[in-house]
Amino acid sequence: MKIKVGVIFGGETVEHEVSIISALQAIENMNRDKYEIVPIYIAKDRTWYTGHMLFDIEVYKDFKDLKKYATPCTLVTRGGKFYLERMKGFFRKTITDLDIAFPIVHGNNVEDGTLHGYLKTVGIPFVGSGVLGSALGQDKVVMKQVFSSMNLPIVDYVWFYDTEYTESFNDIEKRIERMGFPVIVKPATLGSSVGISFVKERKDLEKAIEEAIQYDQKIIVEKAVSNLVEVNCSVFGNYSHQETSEIEEVLSTEEFLTYQDKYIGGSKGKASKGMASASRIIPARIDEATEKEVRELACEVFRALNLSGVCRIDFLIDKETKKVYINEPNTIPGSLSFYLWEPAGKKYRELLDDLLTLAIKDYKEKSKKIYSFDTNILSGYIMGSKGLKGAKGKLK
Repeated sequence: MKIKVGVIFGGETVEHEVSIISALQAIENMNRDKYEIVPIYIAKDRTWYTGHMLFDIEVYKDFKDLKKYATPCTLVTRGGKFYLERMKGFFRKTITDLDIAFPIVHGNNVEDGTLHGYLKTVGIPFVGSGVLGSALGQDKVVMKQVFSSMNLPIVDYVWFYDTEYTESFNDIEKRIERMGFPVIVKPATLGSSVGISFVKERKDLEKAIEEAIQYDQKIIVEKAVSNLVEVNCSVFGNYSHQETSEIEEVLSTEEFLTYQDKYIGGSKGKASKGMASASRIIPARIDEATEKEVRELACEVFRALNLSGVCRIDFLIDKETKKVYINEPNTIPGSLSFYLWEPAGKKYRELLDDLLTLAIKDYKEKSKKIYSFDTNILSGYIMGSKGLKGAKGKLK
């Protein structure tokens, strides 16, 4: 019997389209002899849909006109099993059952633990990190605070909320000046290089911050690394075991890796292949000692943030000093970083199979833990005014 996998993608996020590309890539590479794939698309209005037409990327180019062909759905649990259901008036109609969920989502409102919390509440097994790891991996400020507590190498930074910027821009500007230019201005909880600016001089700072504020309430300003080389390493595993992929050196046309570089730059007029479209050198042109450090730090980050599944850890290296800094983790990386595993000998189909196998194994292990008690401390209490008086008496 095949395992029914609900692949969840889309969502209300600026990385919506990137999620669609990543998900359809994964679906195309899953072993259909072992898995029955059920596509679950979260539209930008947060409505969930399913249906066979969602396997076709052409559908998403004008989805509004095609909503009538897809089926709105919700995920529910009943009798220890998991179902996609459709509401028809006052009646529910079961569309299909599911064995496991596979979130392939990017950005706020989905990758940040929001979706994972819902899946945990429903109780369905799912691939990837839990709520805490996903939330930590999305918030660049909190993750740096975790890294600092563990003495892991990060660049100097300043952070603030949008309201603080409005009320005390001069104080914020002074803090940034003390750190020194050039700096990178980022929305704190976005990915895919959305809303990021490279600022060489003070006169351009205000414009960069206002750009970032369009996307987020929390802003982070980081000291730029001189003589920069950006390298990425993917990690697969869980808290007890990690393995690393090949390391890539990512080539950028700007001072930092842009959205254009990541998803469009390497496609040469063809349809984007997600992060697989980026220009890169594999393996990265780094010496053996630096490679060892990057791999060790990648595993430390993975464990520190309690990550699971497959993640990509991005690093900044100063070519002259060879100092390595952790940039950020991607808890559900674009294209699931398959392009880093294939040079290491793990084909995409094998990576996907390993991810599902790990998720099922972890679910079984966690099921052995105690999460609630069979006893009911409310038994014996009668609701209503008299019952409440009786309860007060018993609580004294």
